[in-house]
Amino acid sequence: MNSHHEDANVLVKRRLEELEELKEKGVVPYAYEYEVTAHTQTIKDNFDDYLDKVVRVAGRIMAERSKGKVTFLNIQDKEGKIQIFVKIDNVGEDVYGNLKLLDIGDFIGVEGEVFKTKTGEISVRAKGIEVLSKSIRPIPIVKESVDEDGNKVVHDQFSDKELRYRQRYLDLILNPDVKEVFVQRTKIVTAMREFLDSNGYLEVQTPILQPLYGGASARPFVTHHNALDMDLYLRIADELYLKRLIVGGFEGVYEIGKDFRNEGIDKTHNPEFTMMELYVSYKDYNWMMNFVEELFRTIAKKVFGTTKFNIEGQEIDFEPKWQRISMCDELKRITGIDVLSEPAEVIKEALKSRGVELKGGESKGKLIDALFEITIQPSLIQPSFITDYPVELSPLAKKHRSKEGLVERFEGFVMGREICNAFSELNDPIDQLNRFKDQNQMREEGDDEAHQIDEDYVKALEYGMPPTAGLGVGVDRMVMLFTNQPSIRDVILFPHMRPDK
Repeated sequence: MNSHHEDANVLVKRRLEELEELKEKGVVPYAYEYEVTAHTQTIKDNFDDYLDKVVRVAGRIMAERSKGKVTFLNIQDKEGKIQIFVKIDNVGEDVYGNLKLLDIGDFIGVEGEVFKTKTGEISVRAKGIEVLSKSIRPIPIVKESVDEDGNKVVHDQFSDKELRYRQRYLDLILNPDVKEVFVQRTKIVTAMREFLDSNGYLEVQTPILQPLYGGASARPFVTHHNALDMDLYLRIADELYLKRLIVGGFEGVYEIGKDFRNEGIDKTHNPEFTMMELYVSYKDYNWMMNFVEELFRTIAKKVFGTTKFNIEGQEIDFEPKWQRISMCDELKRITGIDVLSEPAEVIKEALKSRGVELKGGESKGKLIDALFEITIQPSLIQPSFITDYPVELSPLAKKHRSKEGLVERFEGFVMGREICNAFSELNDPIDQLNRFKDQNQMREEGDDEAHQIDEDYVKALEYGMPPTAGLGVGVDRMVMLFTNQPSIRDVILFPHMRPDK
């Protein structure tokens, strides 16, 4: 480990010396601007148009080799890489001499004409080179060699996941496929927005800092407002504010924004994540199931040109209708337990026999949810809706129109992961207040994720909210699916990490 540090320190020291030498020669090592007229891949894709034309390209030096009075550089810009052919006769002795003060990682601007070398490589014949930014730290450059069997071997690949998340900027420089995932992420969000807009729904923004948090079961982050001397919470969901807008007369509103939940980090959870929430008046959860199918299908076709995806070795198709499975019926089929009529103890025993450790104090609803997570959820590979949840689990959803003890709610699952949640929204203020009181009772019994009583929200409902369907989609998880990434941290540019030792 130590020798590596010494190496790094020696390299940094050498680069600082080069920096000083460039300054002494009158070179400005950190330029103010550079007029770029072409990008690397565009030149390659349209070589016939660019042949013998003068271009100005700029980028980071990623490779360099010299043969006497000729030096070949590879520079990388937003599109890819291109070779730069530098000959002493074309650029002059001063500029050529300064090349030895440049390193892999430095940014340069190159002016010259486009041509093909004898080996057929599209290149730029430099006639002018400007230093744009001198790098002080060496980039962990990837070296490729070919072994005896003719296989390509990559040395020093920047592949340590932990390091890649911590230093995403290096990850993006060295791993082009990572950059592509984030380009696709943006396209997915854009396609989602276009689909919602084209259906006539209005994008709005609601508070992130809230005096009361609500709209989900989760523990919040707490912060303090000095001037008002009051604690505020970072929102765990946008729901209660969006439904106040439905009360106010909007008939379809959505928000794509960050939510914050004070919970652990795993493959599908990050404490800060992106959620799309949508509320549409005069609709119910049956309508919303069809809408979700259409949403996923449309995004898949628009961004990827297909509805079929290979995800972790499974062929997933978003074209056909999603399976619709009633939670309690399926639990009875798989475990033999009628979870609604049996006492909580029976469900506890079923969980213990399957090796689930309980903290104690769980409500019956939570126990049912835990049993579902271990027995049914992992098998939901193809797109599926699980419908009709126990009332204790869903304090903001409308009671089922025909099934006692249940609410009109569904969650969407793909690859065994939950990706959306939706209800026929509860619009009865008396029922809502009673549900909040039940949740409060659960809080007092030790459930720190139970819902707080939001009296202003109840007041809003007392003025009247039309029948409404609501939906929340986990955007990060949707991106994980479409881009076949195994962890949520692979689709968040700067995921939360434990402090570096």
